[in-house]
Order: sequence, then C-alpha cells, then structure tokens
Amino acid sequence: MHRPALSIVVPCYNEAACLEMLHARVSAAAKAAVGEDYEILFVNDGSRDESWPVMQRLSAADSHFIAINLSRNHGHQLALTAGLDLCAGQQILIIDADLQDPPELLTDMRSTMAEQQADVVYAVRRKREGESIFKKATAAIFYRVLDRVTDTPIPLDTGDFRLMSRRALDAFLSLPEQARFIRGMVAWIGFRQVPFLYDRAERHAGESKYPLGKMIRFALDAVTGFSTAPLRFASHVGLALTGASLLLFVYIAIGFLSGSAVQGWTSTMLVVVLLGAVQMFVLGMIGEYLGRLYVESKRRPLYLVADVAGPVLGQATLGYRAEPPIGGYRAVEPPVAGEASVMIETPGESGTRPTR
Repeated sequence: MHRPALSIVVPCYNEAACLEMLHARVSAAAKAAVGEDYEILFVNDGSRDESWPVMQRLSAADSHFIAINLSRNHGHQLALTAGLDLCAGQQILIIDADLQDPPELLTDMRSTMAEQQADVVYAVRRKREGESIFKKATAAIFYRVLDRVTDTPIPLDTGDFRLMSRRALDAFLSLPEQARFIRGMVAWIGFRQVPFLYDRAERHAGESKYPLGKMIRFALDAVTGFSTAPLRFASHVGLALTGASLLLFVYIAIGFLSGSAVQGWTSTMLVVVLLGAVQMFVLGMIGEYLGRLYVESKRRPLYLVADVAGPVLGQATLGYRAEPPIGGYRAVEPPVAGEASVMIETPGESGTRPTR
C-alpha cells in the first residue's frame, strides 16, 4: 500500500460554513509542505447542517480529499479516532475544523520534527483569541489540575492540534479504550515529543461545539482515564472523617462525664448532612470508574462509518465500516440447503467488525 507523505485529519460537526475555506487553506499548506503527496480526511460526525453535501462536492473536485460520514454523532474524540484509524500518511497532522489552529504552521511543525528528531510535535497555545474570560480561566485551571492528579505528564495548554509520525500513530492506535482523551493518550505512548508555540485565532464561523456540559464530561473522561486520584481522595476523606468521628466521640464523652448538656439539633444535622454529602460524592466517583469498566466490557467498535467519498487507504481496525448501500453489495452465493454458511473476512475490511 502506498503511504502518502502526509495525512491531515479533521473531525467536523456542523461546520458547513467553515469547510470550503478550511479545505482551501489546508490544501495550500499541504502542497507547500510535501507537493502532491498528501491526503486530507474530513470526518463528518453526524452533522445536522449541510456539512456532508459540502464534503461530497469537495471530494468530487479534489482527488486528495476523502470524506468520511459516520453513522451518527459519536463525539469529537471518537470522530478524530476514526480519521486517524483510516488515514495512511507517514506523517499525520491533526487539526480542528474551526480554523482557530492555523494550518499554515504545518511546514514549521515538520521542520521542528526533523530538527529535533521527534515523533510528536504538539502545539502549545500562547494566546487564545476570541474566547471568553470564563473559557480561558476554566481551561487554565483544568490543565493545571489535570497535571497534578494524573499519573501521566500531559502538556499544559495543549489541545489536539499536533503533528505525529506514523510509528507514534500506530502505537496510539493500539490503545482500544472507549472513553478517549486523545491528548492524554498521545502523551502516554511516549517517544520523543516536543512543544511548538503558537497563537490561537478566533473561530472562522459558527459556535463552539464544547458547551459547559461537554467540557465537564470531557474533564471527567480525562481524570478518570489517567488517574486513580479520585479514588485515593475518597480513601483519604474516609480516614479524615474517621479521625473526626473519634474526636467527636471524645468531646461527647467529656461532656457526659462533666454533666454538661450536649445541645444542638443544628450541629447534629450539620454532621449528618456533611457525612451524607461526602458519602454520595465517594459513591459517585466509584460509580464513574465502574461505568467506565461497564462500557469497556461491551467491546463495541469505537465508531461506525456509513458512507465514504474518495479513496480511503487505511483500514478500520478500531471501528466498523458498513457495506455500500443496496446496489453496491457484493454478490454472495446462497448456502446449500441443510448446510451452515460461514463467511470469513479480513478484520477491518468493509462490512466487518475488527477483532481486538
């Protein structure tokens, strides 16, 4: 299989207003970097606007362009996983569709990778234009708290915008977990990884696809996927409450022996409510980890591809690529009466689920 020098992977959700400008800028950056030896993969993550028709038009007009249409909205991290799984380049650029991350930095990122003999060049944000103070503050707090509680060092102020070598990507694709925090997973695989400083621009069009609810879910996936600190915190809280209970018992015993009345319905209820709240918090954290185990135990494919426009060179090793619609199915001979029919196909081919 021919491997192009470069693959550019872009997950997209309701980004129809950005796609044509994005395609033009990404194509220009790829040609400036590697000439004609590249591929561009746009992954449509169940968009509700005109993203898929726009992608189909772009694919028809550009032989380098591949459009992948997922069967439903899987979420940003799984859509990105689908693109990474199906790309074939020797180097892989990950970039979002909102044009906040300039594709024109590709040449400089490739130069940094060559000069420092790195397998990953991750982009570190110096400035974040067009974002609210709340978004900047919560992002800064998130990265620093994550750095304190996780067992794997994850670079600060770094998103998914990065350039990877093929061997780093292959190592990443060996990680099959469902709840994916890709920037943490890339940090976990190791190899030589170097920073690349840049200024993040405003969105070209549209709105952020990460409202507060999704940001909280994303943060929980990051923490529970890379740290057991919440469980350790639950143990520490339990020990602290045990110590406090002993002190409270001593206080009550002294009051009883001295003959002073131990009054206070308020204080009693305060202790009850405090203990109840801590217990619910601890149970909630345990539930998060049990939930992850439950999801992982199903071993479902990470993504489902409904349609493809353009020549996909990679195989669906982590997901499922459906057969073409009626009229495009391969003819299969019917089984002889009374005999069982078994069809064995190579994992990752169209219409098969990979063996993991």
